Amino acid sequence: MKLTLKEIASKIDGTVVGDETLEIYGVSSFYDAQLQDITFASDPKFLKALNQTRAGAAIVPEDFDDSLLEESKVVLPIIKTKNPKRQFFRILSIFHPPKEPSRDVANGAAIGSNFVCGCQLSVGSHVTIGDNVKIGDRVQIMHGVYIGDDVIIGDDTLIKPNVTIMDRAKIGSRVIIYSGSVIGSDGFGFTQDMSDLSHEKIVHAGFVQIDDDVEIGACNTIDRGTLGRTWIQRGVKTDNLVHIAHNVTIGEHSLIVAQVGIAGSTIIGKRVIIAGKAGVSGHLKVGNGAIIGPGAGVLSDVESGQIVSGIPGMPHKLWLKVAAILPKLPEIRKRLIALEKKEK
Repeated sequence: MKLTLKEIASKIDGTVVGDETLEIYGVSSFYDAQLQDITFASDPKFLKALNQTRAGAAIVPEDFDDSLLEESKVVLPIIKTKNPKRQFFRILSIFHPPKEPSRDVANGAAIGSNFVCGCQLSVGSHVTIGDNVKIGDRVQIMHGVYIGDDVIIGDDTLIKPNVTIMDRAKIGSRVIIYSGSVIGSDGFGFTQDMSDLSHEKIVHAGFVQIDDDVEIGACNTIDRGTLGRTWIQRGVKTDNLVHIAHNVTIGEHSLIVAQVGIAGSTIIGKRVIIAGKAGVSGHLKVGNGAIIGPGAGVLSDVESGQIVSGIPGMPHKLWLKVAAILPKLPEIRKRLIALEKKEK
């Protein structure tokens, strides 16, 4: 595939500065790009280094002062647009379009009774679909997927290989679920017999609801509600290796990064970011727009807009002070011991 800069600019509502007839054959990162590629530069570090890329052209912010190109003796053609990074990846999707599914049902797929589906369904080999399942239009279910009874899946959803979706789950439209994830497993719930301290499993009769435009990373585990639902709201994105326990609610457009664990019945607000390896205890509330830092351990409610770090979780600015003190503790200890000896 090839596109001229003029054609690329028209697709991202951009303005070309330089040779708009230049032909581009691919896209690449800033330092790996070659003469036939287009790249992007969105922050000052890369904008100042435009003379160091070997790309044929670059996408830059619309407020970029192109007179700087002349001052730096850079002859690189540019496309000025809003949000260069986002527009760059739109161009990337044009040069690397997703593979079209076969839109048929493979031999060997096992489909239960009362199955209802829309048009252009794609089902891979070794797929199992239970009874009373309803699937929308243009859904792709890849190899080795298990779908339990009474599951509902909306339009244009993609289920990657070896995903498990248990009974009564409700999956919205334009959802992507990556390989190895389990949707609707039983939560970790037991009652204890005080006579012998044994543990008896609690029945989990709830379900998982995943709303539209959600992306679930690889090897996620999202537990069904004990009663009622575990709810992943519209636009949520989870990274790989995330665990979401029973009856958790995650608000719209929140981002959950790798190896996060959220304990049961916690409510996460809208547009929340939970960074890698953070843990959130059960029955808590995290307010809208909050940020939980990497590796944090959250043991109490988090207010809207608050940034929390550390174990136990505390306001980020306080945590920075605590972190600065920690390496000094051995020396502080020596001084305290010395002071105690003097007092004696």
